[in-house]
Amino acid sequence: QVQLVESGGGLVQAGGSLRLSCAASERSFRIAVMGWFRQVPGKEREVAATIGWSSRITYYADSVKGRFTISRDNAKNTVYLQMNSLKSEDTAVYYCAASSRFRTGSPLVTDFNSWGQGTQVTVSS
Repeated sequence: QVQLVESGGGLVQAGGSLRLSCAASERSFRIAVMGWFRQVPGKEREVAATIGWSSRITYYADSVKGRFTISRDNAKNTVYLQMNSLKSEDTAVYYCAASSRFRTGSPLVTDFNSWGQGTQVTVSS
């Protein structure tokens, strides 16, 4: 429904940083929640972080809490994921996602109906 385009992935050494960006084709008022998910071969897609419209409500998976920061610029229809202190286990394809509705509780893949094509993040040890 909403076109999402990710950028910023690449190869980085453990302990390094990357910033992912995701540009949405729709106006921000139509996207209640945006988020970042990640997936590795043979495993289910899992949430990394999500953010509400006002940027006041965020969610972080325990595995990234304290290392990743999600932010949102509604004027640019863009969401970012700043990834610091990267670990080898962060290696995955990272997907931007958008949802038209907000709910409380831990975000699920099924909450999001629009997805980007994904960007590869590889962390070398």
